[in-house]
Amino acid sequence: MAAGTATRVYPFMPGGAADGTKLISGAVVLSDLTDKPRFGLKGGGSAAWLAAQGVKLPAVNRIGDHRGIRVLRLGNEDILLLAEGAEATLAEIKNAWQAAPAPKGYSSWREEGWAWMRLSGARLAEAMSRLCALDLRPQKFADDDIAQTRVGHIEAVTFRSPTGFDILFDITASAYFARAVAAVAGHTDQHRG
Repeated sequence: MAAGTATRVYPFMPGGAADGTKLISGAVVLSDLTDKPRFGLKGGGSAAWLAAQGVKLPAVNRIGDHRGIRVLRLGNEDILLLAEGAEATLAEIKNAWQAAPAPKGYSSWREEGWAWMRLSGARLAEAMSRLCALDLRPQKFADDDIAQTRVGHIEAVTFRSPTGFDILFDITASAYFARAVAAVAGHTDQHRG
């Protein structure tokens, strides 16, 4: 590592705040994506600036796509870009934003302040029904819907991913969330059949 280069520490990494907390696997799988690139913009000018960059913005509480980036519109001027597999595209947007004059909104520090977790597995539907009071069945909650609600007793943003549900929430609650998911998964396993 080059001198002066800082290494980011995420909650479940050695030395992180949730170090030693188990991420469950089996019928319910909890994966940590917190180290994946993302960029959030908020405030006046955010939507107009992104649109000027060619980013097609979805309606509020919907998900769009821009060159492999998932575009989550959390509010009129609150947009989150997730770059799982489209890191170069996100870097281009972020660099252009940093170089741009105002008005362009401001960084909402989602890459610093939010954990990004994914729930999947054969018992996912049952686990999510215990973790979240919303009806998240496919006929009620579409692939491009966003729910800003409570998941595992934590204020969160959730949406479908190709393999399950992604959940974004305050990074300080990472260990608590992992334990809540493990408790629900254990309860789910006990009541099979």
